[in-house]
Amino acid sequence: MFHHLAELQRRMDSVGWEKSDRFHMEVATARYAVQLQMRRFTRLTNGHSKRWENHAAMIGLYFGWYNYCRVHSTIKTTPAVAQGLADKPWSIEELLAAAA
Repeated sequence: MFHHLAELQRRMDSVGWEKSDRFHMEVATARYAVQLQMRRFTRLTNGHSKRWENHAAMIGLYFGWYNYCRVHSTIKTTPAVAQGLADKPWSIEELLAAAA
């Protein structure tokens, strides 16, 4: 998954797009957040899912939490609220109810 982002970043660097600086920062920040908060991608521990269905479900829950529940310090709300997709930040219970 991450090698695609690195390849995209390498290609954009080789073209020399100055306007993409903000995009680079957003991609790097998102990539770093995923690596830190969801160690299932690193597979360095026994905490990773052994079945694809469980892994896909965990990824979905993570991104749901990241976009609907977690209040980001830079925008002072969740990305879903900032984009008008939700009226307020969701609780974990609301996320799990929506996922069911």
